[in-house]
Amino acid sequence: MPGNAYSIWVLEYSAVELYPVSGIIFGAHNQGTRKLPYCYVLIKGHGRTIMIDVGYNSKDYGAYLEKKFGVGNWHSPTEVLAQCGVTPEEVDTVILTHAHFDHLGNTDAFPNATFYIQEKELAKWIWVMSLPQGHQHWMMIATDPSDVLRAVTLAKDGRLRCVDGDMADFLPGIDLHVAYDSHTFASMWVHVRNDLARESQDSYVLAGDLVYSYDNFLKNAEIGNGEVLGELAITPVGLASGSQENLVMATVAMLNVVDQDFKRLIPIHEERLKDVYPSRLTPQGLQVTEICLGDQQLSKVNNEA
Repeated sequence: MPGNAYSIWVLEYSAVELYPVSGIIFGAHNQGTRKLPYCYVLIKGHGRTIMIDVGYNSKDYGAYLEKKFGVGNWHSPTEVLAQCGVTPEEVDTVILTHAHFDHLGNTDAFPNATFYIQEKELAKWIWVMSLPQGHQHWMMIATDPSDVLRAVTLAKDGRLRCVDGDMADFLPGIDLHVAYDSHTFASMWVHVRNDLARESQDSYVLAGDLVYSYDNFLKNAEIGNGEVLGELAITPVGLASGSQENLVMATVAMLNVVDQDFKRLIPIHEERLKDVYPSRLTPQGLQVTEICLGDQQLSKVNNEA
């Protein structure tokens, strides 16, 4: 059994430079703005190349939403994955945490992947799209209908699988969990047990959008020098189509599986990941953050690749 089964990288592909803090932290009104990186996750190991989410494509309605949310410095998966020596064609598995445009909107870039999404997540977005235009207006604020249709086409073509609830050992050492009626109808989070043990002593949670920032679960956080310290205080994200209560309980569940080790709950939209884990800035101004390295894998941030 390997000591470290998987390598995990969080890869920035674009960002909102001036995102309202109230969109990150529920109720944080009149507290200004901060940078919100847009990222996806690359996992390599056990002969697999896995993505968590795929970002969006800067064209058509994706370009409209990009402008609407003030997103800039977009780069394609070909450019971004190259920082880890990977091509989109090598990706064989994609876990889609939810259907917002910045997570689901670039499935076409991964021609050889099989995609996985919660059944309720896909079904409920189809339901929203069937509502009268005025009824669906707010619910579709961050969703591209074309992304949902592309997901259905992937299902028709045998390249999308619907997951119904939690799934242990989706892949060796990787568990899928669902938080119903939270950020979206059925947002997923991913638990990587990097020692492959059921009661893991070396695990990470990739949170999707169930938390955006360390501030969603810490008060007076001290972040830097490889540490995440602070007082537990769960405050949900500012954008949710479901229940704030469910967001709180999802955060409790995520923290429980990493034994309250705050560093191991990874907020994908958190700019300060670079202050906790080894990281480097690409020539395009994008952050590559290395959460962990699998056995015999070379670092992609320390000029060893």
